[in-house]
Amino acid sequence: MQLDPLIKIKSISHLYEVLPLDQRITVDVLRQIIIAHTPLTCQEKISYNVPFFYGNKGICIIYPAFIPRGGIKKGVLLGFWYGYLLKDADNYLTRGTNKQIFYKIFNSVEEINEKAIAKLLKEAVKLDEKWIGKIRKTKLKP
Repeated sequence: MQLDPLIKIKSISHLYEVLPLDQRITVDVLRQIIIAHTPLTCQEKISYNVPFFYGNKGICIIYPAFIPRGGIKKGVLLGFWYGYLLKDADNYLTRGTNKQIFYKIFNSVEEINEKAIAKLLKEAVKLDEKWIGKIRKTKLKP
């Protein structure tokens, strides 16, 4: 079962109201890990009805199967927006059909490996910090 595609999620609390319990818990644990392992300059917003974390550009997204258009049938997807640029030395992420976003799907909260996710977040934040120079240079051009 999925959420009615016409419903617009407006906040994290609204998302939690509509999610099935297992996905709500998994999303919450992933959110807490991301918040704990990213700098205060990183922000969270609801985009495409799901939590999206960004700094200078996108860092990661949490996509529960209950929300339509995520491409997964069960569990919760943690996707790294520029996953293809991450080294991912432990090969933790899945390189699916999307050329840019690499991801991991969690079917239960017990599958979450905070250490592995923290390592990837550190790498993703470091990559995101490199974008600031490129963004400034672009803005300075006439």
